[in-house]
This record gives sequence, structure tokens and C-alpha cells, in this order.
Amino acid sequence: MAKPSRNAGNKWTRHVVLWKYSKLTGHVPEMKRMTMSSLISMLERHGMVYVKPVSGSMGIGVMKVEKFGKRGIRYQSGKLRKSFPDIESGYASLLRASKGKAYMVQQGIHLAKYRKRPFDIRLMVQRKPRSGWTVTGWVGRLAHPRKIVTNGSQGGTIYPVRVLLPKSGSLIKRMKRVGILCARRLHAQYPGVMQFGLDIAVDHKRRPWILEANTKPDPCPFTKLPSRRMLKRIIRYGAAWGIRYRLHCVKARRGV
Repeated sequence: MAKPSRNAGNKWTRHVVLWKYSKLTGHVPEMKRMTMSSLISMLERHGMVYVKPVSGSMGIGVMKVEKFGKRGIRYQSGKLRKSFPDIESGYASLLRASKGKAYMVQQGIHLAKYRKRPFDIRLMVQRKPRSGWTVTGWVGRLAHPRKIVTNGSQGGTIYPVRVLLPKSGSLIKRMKRVGILCARRLHAQYPGVMQFGLDIAVDHKRRPWILEANTKPDPCPFTKLPSRRMLKRIIRYGAAWGIRYRLHCVKARRGV
């Protein structure tokens, strides 16, 4: 039986694998390596973008950047918001905030909202021991009232998807199809990886977008659901590949 692999690339290389896959066209946001030139071109094309580290987790270092005035930009990092009258000074500030790490610029998807707060969906896709891929769980993550990221470690709140997206049966089926296509494509490139945690945005047209593919997904959000059915299934499938989860889940909040 194959063992989970350490070779899982990084956010950039995994994005490239998905971006080039024609079956996922329209579900993978455009992304470029961050330079001042790429930031300018992406802002001109999309109006709003996210900049994020090539390597990282838990939403740390992710910043939302928008056009501001005629030549300026503004960005939010955590609860901090800054505005600049020109791209040069704004980009210099972004570089300082990045602390020398390699960053990417990602097409901004305006997330669906619940109680005026943006949310996304975490989809767990795992490989069956003797067959193909299956979606073992899906959960909604609502951003902290003053933050842009939805991670529980950043103060996010966990909800069943049906609460955030009423009448979402057909949308969940579509997300599952996209998730399995994504897992198959990535597994072909990284054959030792047996699970993916997909962060999926839903835009105003209810189209799912793959924001990120995590190869070491934390199932902690599933501990906050009223039912433990999905969590038990995730643990069972992970155990088949020798994967163990710590499940020390103290930061994420349970929605009420």
C-alpha cells in the first residue's frame, strides 16, 4: 500500500497543475508570482486580488488588495487596513509585510456572505484504499467579523454548509465533482498524496472556485459540527493510509 508522500509541491506548483487542466477551466482563479508588474496587471484585470505566501498554512500572511483612487491601492492584513496614494508605496509596504517570503497574486473572488461576513467551504477528498477518490466531508467556514480569512485558527466560525447555503444540494454535488477532478489531477502529479483539503469559494453566481489545495488538511473544523458522522469517516479513511490526526481544536468556533 502506498505511503503518504512528503513530495506535495507548494501552493504555486499545485496551482499550476490545476490551472493547466482543461476540465477545471472556470473553477481555478488566475494566479501569478508577485511582482509589482504582476500586481498592477492583476488589479487592472480583476479590481481585487489576494496576495498569499507560496508556502504557509492557517491563513497566515494572506492579504486582500484593492484599487484605491486613480493610482493607489489599499490592503488588509488581519485586522490591519492600509491605504496608499500610489502603487509604488503600496507595493513597498506589501513587501515589508511579506517579510522576505515568496508571494503569489491570486484573482480575487468575492465570497458569498452570511450575516455580512464572507465564508468559504472546506471539502475533504480522500482516496479509497482499493479504488478511487471520494468526498468524505464538507463544512462551512465563516470569517471573523474584522478579518478576510475564514480559517478557524484566525477566529473563524464553523457551520454546516446547509446553514450558509440553503437549498445547496445541487451545488454540493457540483463541488464534489470539481473536488474529485482536482484530487485526480493532483494525485497524478503527486502520487503519494492520499488526501486533499480543498478551500472552495462560492461566488454570487453560485459557481465553486478552488482557492487552495492543502495536502495536510486539518479536520478540526469537522469537530465543530453537530454530527460527528463526517469526522468519523475522515478519520477512518485517513487511518487506512496510516494518517493520524491530532484533533486539538481550541481556536475555531462553533456556529449557533
